[in-house]
Amino acid sequence: MNKLLVLILFTLSSVFSFSQKELTQEVYFDTDKYEVPSTEENRLLLFISKLNDIDIESISIFGFCDDRGADSYNLILSQQRADAIKAIFANNEISETLITNVDGKGKILLKIIEEENLLKIRGLNRKVEIIVKAKPPKPVVIKVLDSTPKPKKDKNVVDLIKDGAKGDKILFKNILFKTGYPTVTSSSKKILESIANALLEREDIYFTIQGHVCCTQNTRDALNRKTKKRDLSEARAEYVYDYFIKKGIDKKRMRHIGMRRKFPLGGDPEFDRRVEILITYTGEQAK
Repeated sequence: MNKLLVLILFTLSSVFSFSQKELTQEVYFDTDKYEVPSTEENRLLLFISKLNDIDIESISIFGFCDDRGADSYNLILSQQRADAIKAIFANNEISETLITNVDGKGKILLKIIEEENLLKIRGLNRKVEIIVKAKPPKPVVIKVLDSTPKPKKDKNVVDLIKDGAKGDKILFKNILFKTGYPTVTSSSKKILESIANALLEREDIYFTIQGHVCCTQNTRDALNRKTKKRDLSEARAEYVYDYFIKKGIDKKRMRHIGMRRKFPLGGDPEFDRRVEILITYTGEQAK
């Protein structure tokens, strides 16, 4: 009887000496303010964009004040600053389930080294500290197969389009979008082109392009950083619609719609930033 042998290999670093990777960012505030200054928000958005390639385990947000003001006042203000940063994360498609700490710590005790640096030290104390912890690396799994028959592979998007019929919903696998933007990642462009070519061959298919987002509460749409409006799911669908038109697909065959976050997949948030098509009818029915 043929058997399947599975070897699980762990690198020494992952078993014995793994130290959890952390990314940190500080955001600074004006005196007695908890609104994020525009320059600081731009720095924060750049930091958030770098999180796309990280498997996040947790995000901690800690607010602070300088040494002036009563303790009770400083505790409230530092919490407001932490909450303001959390809101920016939530508005830029970072799942709130990843944010494990949002805590106002009050004042930082002033440690004066040189008197002329007093204002500078206080300015550096009016801040929020952000700590992003990455998940530990997964073990390397090597599967060694003998002559056991290989299981059939799932159909890819192109094959599903070729065999598509009315009522089919086809998820554009591996078409991923940049966080907060309606444009696809560079690695997705070639795949999108192959999908367009398949739809050109199946000119009898009529369909609706459905755009989705992740990480918003209820059915609220996500913030589109390009337009500053909450229309990101619609913008993603429209991006694909415009791309298909450029590739020669008749606009009469398709429409686009934003589904907001009504239908999350329940897995990694990046896969909720997606587009699907719903085949509404075929050429025979359209006549």
